[in-house]
Amino acid sequence: MKKVACVGILVADAIVETVSEYPKKGVLVQVDSISMCNGGNAMTAAINLKKLGVKSCMVGMIGKDMFGEYLKGKLLEAGVDTAGLRVNDKVQTSASVLMVDDCGERSFFHCTGTNAVFSESDIDYSVIEQCDMVFVTGTFLLDAFDGEGTMKFLKKCKEMGKTTFLDVCWDEKNQWGKLLDMSMPYIDYLMPSIDEAVCIADKKEPEEIADVFVSKGVKNVIIKLGSKGSYLRKEGEEKGKIFPSYFIENPVDTIGAGDSFCSGFLSAFARDERVEDCMVFANAVGAHCVMAKGATTGIKTYDETMEFIKARG
Repeated sequence: MKKVACVGILVADAIVETVSEYPKKGVLVQVDSISMCNGGNAMTAAINLKKLGVKSCMVGMIGKDMFGEYLKGKLLEAGVDTAGLRVNDKVQTSASVLMVDDCGERSFFHCTGTNAVFSESDIDYSVIEQCDMVFVTGTFLLDAFDGEGTMKFLKKCKEMGKTTFLDVCWDEKNQWGKLLDMSMPYIDYLMPSIDEAVCIADKKEPEEIADVFVSKGVKNVIIKLGSKGSYLRKEGEEKGKIFPSYFIENPVDTIGAGDSFCSGFLSAFARDERVEDCMVFANAVGAHCVMAKGATTGIKTYDETMEFIKARG
């Protein structure tokens, strides 16, 4: 079975709920709970992959602080290889405070911290050499790594014979293709959500978006369509296919659903399954994510997920 290097962001999330009102200055307001969770696309994928029975390695940066210790501890607890995790003693670990209201809506305070300074030069390529697949995730939130750094890294990965995958985050700076286009010739599987894909390609429909990505060098295009499922355009084909999602009657929490989809696809790919089967499995893993609170809590084992797929026909 193949091993996956997950490259990108880690975040310590403090979740405050239920927040019905914001306190005035100097005033205390009681809440139901304050809890800590691990977050960040790359860390979520690395933990999910281990839950699904695939070896994973975390490549990213934390600070020398309690948040960093917490995140590293959660990785080790999950059995993730942390040889690629760098510690910066001058910058704090990336962290967020999530305030959840009685309708489940969230508001955020976020410090980018070490995710903003992590760069291509921080990567130990001997760690990458030990992996078969490389998943870059968190693009547009990795200030020092985005753009030329990502391109240089992916180019080197292809020279090393690795299969490359990339997912993005929302780009508040609105640079989109300006940062990503240069990396496209070195991406085997590009995996954005439909909203992100529309902004990157400046097109609205999956087929049109895929045309743009392929013209810029991407080999295979995967687009997450939310409740509509997912879209795949395979290398060498002129048309793509939509794979329907699994209906979940009462979703609990959508945090990490997109990351879980990617984790599912990677875990099936690591087992050398057909790409079409990887898409089905990815949809099933994404469905399990929304059944429980948190980015990784709802993820089941590979066998349990396959039973879910068989039961749903």
